[in-house]
Amino acid sequence: MDERIKQIRELLDGIEKDIDTGEDKAFVRNFDAFELPNIISNIVQYLQPILKPYEACIYWHMFNKAILRTGQQSCRVSSYSLQNGVVLSRSGQSESLSQESTRIGLKGLEEKGAILKSGETNREGTLYKVLLPEEIPACLIIMKNAIKSPVVNSVNEKKEMDFYNITENRLQIFERDEYRCHYCNKQLTRFTATLDHIQPVSEGGDNSADNLITACLHCNSRRGSRPVMDMIQLPGTSTSQQLEIYSHGHL
Repeated sequence: MDERIKQIRELLDGIEKDIDTGEDKAFVRNFDAFELPNIISNIVQYLQPILKPYEACIYWHMFNKAILRTGQQSCRVSSYSLQNGVVLSRSGQSESLSQESTRIGLKGLEEKGAILKSGETNREGTLYKVLLPEEIPACLIIMKNAIKSPVVNSVNEKKEMDFYNITENRLQIFERDEYRCHYCNKQLTRFTATLDHIQPVSEGGDNSADNLITACLHCNSRRGSRPVMDMIQLPGTSTSQQLEIYSHGHL
């Protein structure tokens, strides 16, 4: 019986590895190591201030194990495996943490939305997804409060005008829109978000900030050349009212 259970668990583990959501594939496909300094800066600026010391140490350990080493957001850890090689004990007299400290640290990270259980537990631990600041509600609030200057703040004329092709300008649009799809309100990351032109370039639209909105890949593809308002349905409002609400709320 034990051997059959072992085989079943190994089979489930194999199936789990083969199952990738569209978001997982998009993250792996779009992950760019050159963006790491900006990602790390955002973590230090927006996430680390709300973490307790052990939580921060465990988060950085998981960030290294997942994103830095594999370019993916998932990794397996357990409270036992995190006892060594993460940080010294509070007293500094031991190189290992107590299992209780690591358990509390993992629980705290989950409660703050910094990590998310994404699979079953096996002998190697529990599968977690390591979230980036743009996916963490508490970080998004801090980001929103930190944006005090207009989106256009560069002295470079090309950068001022092109918010579609220039990476740092694209990120400004994503931050302005809080990394949410304007059509379905799905929470996105810099690696899963896309930009959609309100007025298509083929119809005279440009790459200015006012002509771009954040969208998930599905909604962006589904819209095609349809007018933006065909994708946004607000019950009880006319088309003119919807346009007014949209222009005042998002542009």
